[in-house]
Amino acid sequence: MGMQVVIGGASGFLGTALTAHLRAGGHQVTRLVRSGDPADDSSIWDPSTGRIDQIVIDRADAVVNLSGSSISKWPRTRRRAREIVSSRTTTTGTLAKAVAASPTPPAMISASGMSYYGTDRGDEILTESSSSGEGFLPDVVRLWEAAASPAVDAGARVCFVRTSLVLDGDDGILGLMVPVWKLGGGARLGNGQQYMSFISLHDWVRGVQKLIESPELSGPFNFAAPTPVRNAEFTDALGTAVHRPTFLAAPAFALKLALGGISDDLLGSLRIAPLALTDAGFTFSEPNIESALEAALR
Repeated sequence: MGMQVVIGGASGFLGTALTAHLRAGGHQVTRLVRSGDPADDSSIWDPSTGRIDQIVIDRADAVVNLSGSSISKWPRTRRRAREIVSSRTTTTGTLAKAVAASPTPPAMISASGMSYYGTDRGDEILTESSSSGEGFLPDVVRLWEAAASPAVDAGARVCFVRTSLVLDGDDGILGLMVPVWKLGGGARLGNGQQYMSFISLHDWVRGVQKLIESPELSGPFNFAAPTPVRNAEFTDALGTAVHRPTFLAAPAFALKLALGGISDDLLGSLRIAPLALTDAGFTFSEPNIESALEAALR
């Protein structure tokens, strides 16, 4: 029997894919929208004021929050930094309080990020039990996850989706990279030895479905394929996938001059292991970079 699932952030890249996937699997999805006339499958909410239809939450089996403004815009001014934090904590907090207020609290699946572990951890293998990193983005993720505490305290089942780079040919990082690679502009970043953790969009939506449907699961989950690759390997694999050479290199100093602080995210190394997902019996359809790129670009 299908479940009742409520999704905040359903209009974004991941939310659109998840909504379609869940509906194809027989689940009923209600999208939380912030304006306009709500359709039959949507409900108005306003996280900034805490406004939400409690009845919609009370009827749900699971609530998924994917809301949050982009972290990739630069410069990261104080105003921009506040927006990054508030866009995550207010949405998560509003949903967590509604979940906590429900007579039978639904499960809460809350978006999070691999930035929990920091920017550069070298060759260290990072599991869900690894320590948090230091800096702005790890601070954001800690506040983001802490905002779900009302649901946790109420005894609801809460899962945190610590997402790595999601690969899809039409959006996300590949949507930016593929046109450049097809023009022959594919380049190794820095020395190319930093680890890049990734997950196919197909496995990402399957993983969230696994969390929704598994009443025994809670806590943090690394959403990353089990075989992270170094940047040089990723560069070559993408070049092969689009049939273009990748002999160029973008020196670290040039990236820092051109991109400012965002270059740290590109040059840093995060070797993420999806231990909690695999221990839960999840099997990746695209476990390596070749199969993930094939799925993304088909």
